[in-house]
Amino acid sequence: METGISIIIPVYNDTPGLSECLGTLQSRPFPGSEIIVVDDGSMEDPSSVAGKMGARFLRMSQNSGPAAARNHGARQARGEILFFVDADVLVSPKAIAQVVDVFKKNPDVAAVFGSYDASPRDGGVVSQYYNLRHHFVHQNGNTEASTFWAGCGAIRRSVFEAVSGFDEKRFPRSTIEDIELGYRVRKAGHRILLDKSLQATHLKRWTLGSLLRTDIFCRAVPWTRLILKSRNLPNDLNLKGGQRASAGLVVLALIFLPLGAIHLYWLGLSAAALLGVVFLNRDLYAFFFRKRGLLFALACIPLHLLYYLYSVLSYAYVQLEFKFRSNL
Repeated sequence: METGISIIIPVYNDTPGLSECLGTLQSRPFPGSEIIVVDDGSMEDPSSVAGKMGARFLRMSQNSGPAAARNHGARQARGEILFFVDADVLVSPKAIAQVVDVFKKNPDVAAVFGSYDASPRDGGVVSQYYNLRHHFVHQNGNTEASTFWAGCGAIRRSVFEAVSGFDEKRFPRSTIEDIELGYRVRKAGHRILLDKSLQATHLKRWTLGSLLRTDIFCRAVPWTRLILKSRNLPNDLNLKGGQRASAGLVVLALIFLPLGAIHLYWLGLSAAALLGVVFLNRDLYAFFFRKRGLLFALACIPLHLLYYLYSVLSYAYVQLEFKFRSNL
């Protein structure tokens, strides 16, 4: 007889995070559930942690990325619901029951996902900014979602198998494999829900360097390629109209700024463009202020302007890439 829900956790060199992750999942065991830990070729050995917590342990023969690890776990799973949880997040004790309840109440829903909460573990400005931005964007996203998030997201096994799971060949490293899966699930005519009450605490420490590498090379560039290839630009999450307008205003501000040396008029236009960005993102900056105070909110503004800048540059790069290839 099939288990109701299988929690699948890919892990790579993060035994401490896995231990905490499993601890929260085991704090309130859910009847008819199983936990599967998939070691993605770690140099560490998390098997003892998984065994001590009562989880099934699987090991990949080599490091192949979270898409392959999740697929491997799904093939071994017994549940009709596959609940993917990253090893560096802590879900609430009620999360499993919450996911099961969503599927019971919504038989036509294929998948559901949540967001990071507003209490990331690392106290650094960059970590707080990155996670609070993610939390705010998801908390203000469309409930009828256009994509999927595997950090804390579940999908019906039948749908997962019908769309052939994560594309592990296309995404051998951690990138937008979950977003791309969501695109295929939606293209197949299924519903995906964003449950804003399904939240998880993120343990990861972010630096400016790791943020830039992840946002540019693991998010912006591959996501733009996916958008152009699929010709699907959803008005949701990071791609809402206000977000796109903000990115455009940041570019205009940079274009006008050097012209300020010729005439103050251009300097004024540059300042006006930046004020426009602040206005469009006033709710986000107010959220930063409420959560961490004025100094934190002020520190986040240049980080957010930088986010818009590299997002536009990434989009422009991929556009040129596609045009160059089409002309060959």
